[in-house]
Amino acid sequence: MTIFERFSASLHGDEPVALVTRLDDDLPGAKLLVDRHGRLGDLGSPRLNATVEAEARALLTFGQTALRTFGENGEPIPLGREARVFIQSFAPKPDMYIFGAIDFSRTMARIGKYLGYRVTVVDARPVFATARRIPDADKVVVAWPDEFLRNARVDARTTIIVLTHDQKFDIPLLLVALGTDAGYIGAMGSRRTHAARVEELRAAGIGDPDLARISAPIGLDIGARTPEETALSIASEIVALRSGRGGGRLRDSASPVHPQTSHATR
Repeated sequence: MTIFERFSASLHGDEPVALVTRLDDDLPGAKLLVDRHGRLGDLGSPRLNATVEAEARALLTFGQTALRTFGENGEPIPLGREARVFIQSFAPKPDMYIFGAIDFSRTMARIGKYLGYRVTVVDARPVFATARRIPDADKVVVAWPDEFLRNARVDARTTIIVLTHDQKFDIPLLLVALGTDAGYIGAMGSRRTHAARVEELRAAGIGDPDLARISAPIGLDIGARTPEETALSIASEIVALRSGRGGGRLRDSASPVHPQTSHATR
């Protein structure tokens, strides 16, 4: 399969894909395609291909397009001849799955849309899982949460928010969620509620590294009380973790205000 055949297949399959074009005089027009299957093409050297692939994947996570400059063999800071590449990201909206059609879900769906997610709300109770109650969701599904997630599309950009607050839903759902590549898994509930969850998950064979993936109690500590404040707290945690930040006050931090996607020169 050629680069453009695979590129076309990715687009038609609604799968994230990055197309890289070399712009400098050494190999102008050389192409590299990066998708979930790996990479295809050649920019001039194996090390340059590997470096650009890593950068393309970082950009693809956020659906970003950028011009990057490396050394001819992939060095992050070019000391001699340069390899300039244009990385184009083609990515569908990331998925946000909200489990539990409650008041918090309505505001969470709204802010999820603002953040650029494709929002799906799932609840096993048909009386609660209606588009009328949660109008901002792209889709409202009546289904058992774990059964839905088992067949849903999940990748590293996916956000899973568990608001069911009921062990009969939470435990099976979290067991499925921890078996995915989801970038964020958050669960609502008190510390006591989550401690009980942890005990059940441990009994099911889940170890500490996987348990640490669960953000619970969910959200940043901003003193949230209302559904709107709680949704803001959760959204803030998602953005902070996605950017590799701790979520503290900017005035108390020495880090740059706007995070960089890599150390490559621009």
